[in-house]
Amino acid sequence: MGKVPFDVNNTKDKKTEFSLVQVKGTWKRKLGKKASDGRVDRVSAAKIYESITDKGISWTVVSPIVFTYKVTETQNILDPSNDTLLLGHITDSQQLEDIKKSNKPLKRFLVIDQEVQKIYGPRLTEYLEANKVQYKILPLPTTEENKSMEMALEIIKEVNNFSLDRRTEPIIAIGGGVCLDIVGLAASLYRRRTPYIRVPTTLLAYIDASVGAKTGVNFANCKNKLGAYIPPTASFLDLSFIQTIPRRHISNGLAEMLKMAIMKHRGLFELLEKHGHMLLDTKFQAVNNVYGCNNLQAAPQATRTAIMTMLEELAPNLWEDDLNRLVDFGHLISPALEMEVLPSLLHGEAVNIDMSYMVYVSKERGLLTEEEMQRIIRCMVGLELPVWHEACTMELIQRSLQDRLKHSGGLHRMPLPVGLGQAEIFNDTSYEVLHRAYEKWCDELGVSSKHL
Repeated sequence: MGKVPFDVNNTKDKKTEFSLVQVKGTWKRKLGKKASDGRVDRVSAAKIYESITDKGISWTVVSPIVFTYKVTETQNILDPSNDTLLLGHITDSQQLEDIKKSNKPLKRFLVIDQEVQKIYGPRLTEYLEANKVQYKILPLPTTEENKSMEMALEIIKEVNNFSLDRRTEPIIAIGGGVCLDIVGLAASLYRRRTPYIRVPTTLLAYIDASVGAKTGVNFANCKNKLGAYIPPTASFLDLSFIQTIPRRHISNGLAEMLKMAIMKHRGLFELLEKHGHMLLDTKFQAVNNVYGCNNLQAAPQATRTAIMTMLEELAPNLWEDDLNRLVDFGHLISPALEMEVLPSLLHGEAVNIDMSYMVYVSKERGLLTEEEMQRIIRCMVGLELPVWHEACTMELIQRSLQDRLKHSGGLHRMPLPVGLGQAEIFNDTSYEVLHRAYEKWCDELGVSSKHL
């Protein structure tokens, strides 16, 4: 998928452009760009270019692919009177009205993380039965260690037995980022693409996995080595899920939020710097406590800003045609680190260790002042995130960057902060800079980070 480079103005051979029109249910090619008249039912955005050379004939198909998906905040998604989970993905008002008038029961297949099932299973069952849904709930241990093609195939097998309509009955994934990734891949494989819905139950999934198009599983001891770019039909965000996850997992999600703050939004950085500890204490819930109105404003402001900055970067580059991606900050070294020490580090924790080191690289390159670097590190520690790990060796860093070269067109494409809330992509960071930054990082954070 993605952009197809094709120069229609190349005159080395004879190219003929054909539009595609549908007449009485049959698609036909029509010469030239103007293809509509009174007899035509539909005109496709696709084109066929026919090329004739002395070597023969070839056809080039240019077919735009458009995905539309919704990211929707809601409250009390498991309240039986809230139909968002069942119907919130439908954008056609007539289709929605027809479904509501129909006597045919809705049919849904749901995959839920088994730990989430322990907490919310009874409420989910009550919700589905109250809405007279024909359903199947599949609880699975969706941990990083189990993030495999075998689990994706297990989901596909159960979906096949349940017999879903592949266009109108979306699979629903309820859980953290691992659950959303695996279900997304399974849905993309079943009947080549079955719609699915994401319902994140962790903060990290709320602001990261739920808003993009990536799906995937681990393979050959590499993180997300197999996957596809198939966005969900919709993502439904309910902050109330966050109140039942451990404090460490909230801190884990704050790492991805901090990533966007450092890269793109100084205001978000300052919010996390000032209110991060309060967000941890309140678990992003609007509750009456010593923090007062600050809590009511900071939580939605932080999540919405993080999501919006993430969507700004993802929407124009959903299939990663452009490999220069600011959202890769913290993701050059962390995949290898995370897999190396699995399961001792959570994803966001590994990302933060990567970011911490890269902040030292920025300082060594003269892109950040000492004050800016120290503010970032103090903010990380304030969010209760690790800033150093003994397994993040210079050898692992070099290996990760070599792997980066292989998969990024021969360039490192290293996102680095050039201020608070500003970043650029660099391809010219020398080994000497990396090594000096590493030595200072280890000297300053390896033994003394607890006092920051």
